Amino acid sequence: MRTVLRRSRSVPSRRPRGRVAVGAALVAAALFTAAPPALADTSPSPSVSQDEEAEAGPTEAGTAFRTAARLAQGQRGTASASTGDYLYWVFPADTGQRPTVRATVSLPAEQARQSASTWRIDVYDGLRRRQPCTYGLQERRAAEDAAEVRLTCTLRTVRAYSEPWANDPLPGAYYVRLTVSRLAADDLGRPFQAEVAVDSQETGGSTAVGGRLSEPLTPGVSAVSAEGQAEEDGAEQAPRPAALAEPEDGWSSGWWTDRWLWTAGGAVLAALAGVFGYTLTRGNGRPGRVPPGV
Repeated sequence: MRTVLRRSRSVPSRRPRGRVAVGAALVAAALFTAAPPALADTSPSPSVSQDEEAEAGPTEAGTAFRTAARLAQGQRGTASASTGDYLYWVFPADTGQRPTVRATVSLPAEQARQSASTWRIDVYDGLRRRQPCTYGLQERRAAEDAAEVRLTCTLRTVRAYSEPWANDPLPGAYYVRLTVSRLAADDLGRPFQAEVAVDSQETGGSTAVGGRLSEPLTPGVSAVSAEGQAEEDGAEQAPRPAALAEPEDGWSSGWWTDRWLWTAGGAVLAALAGVFGYTLTRGNGRPGRVPPGV
């Protein structure tokens, strides 16, 4: 019997060309999604100790917006006053910062008070609009024998730009007002010691918005405009008030935000997705069963 041997034509196996692109895409996605927790906005904990060391600041406070004592972030301002007085401080806040104001009222223990008292701090922006506190003890009641009262107010993140009708915090000056809101008439005029400290946390590009103010909302902005108009009109220049101290890096001087990382990561993922889609749709080339020359 004649045995016919047929040579079996080996069909080339399909190589998983798309697996390399898929693996690269998964690795890039894992690295990109793992990065945001380190860049995410972490709100300051309300349980932060209030006894942190701070640089010594002004030893007096103003009694109105115009006479507010200038206080830099990281400084500690002190003042001696009588119950019933309004105490004012002013500090700068720039774009991307979330300021936290802490105030401590020390009451003399040797003087017997007639009743309990309620103390309060309010924060106003450069337009003298009262800014709400996101959290913190903005108002607190002190018992008759209380030695001190501690108040805290954390503002919203300062935005670079806002609509005219909005009440968003903008870069510029921020005024702190400390006073007693409820007090018996017999306790008016009693001495007390006040201490105020301001610090802030950078929130990064997660709160960045388009647009920017031409000038920060500081006490000297209107005076600068009036001075320029006086020069054009040929009138005498009005005395310019002392400007608020700028932040260490200047007003909105930083151009870098973590949004650049999100943009670059999105571009890399888009490129990998395009490569992966191409490998899926281009096929495996010429089939092995087609004779040459066809």
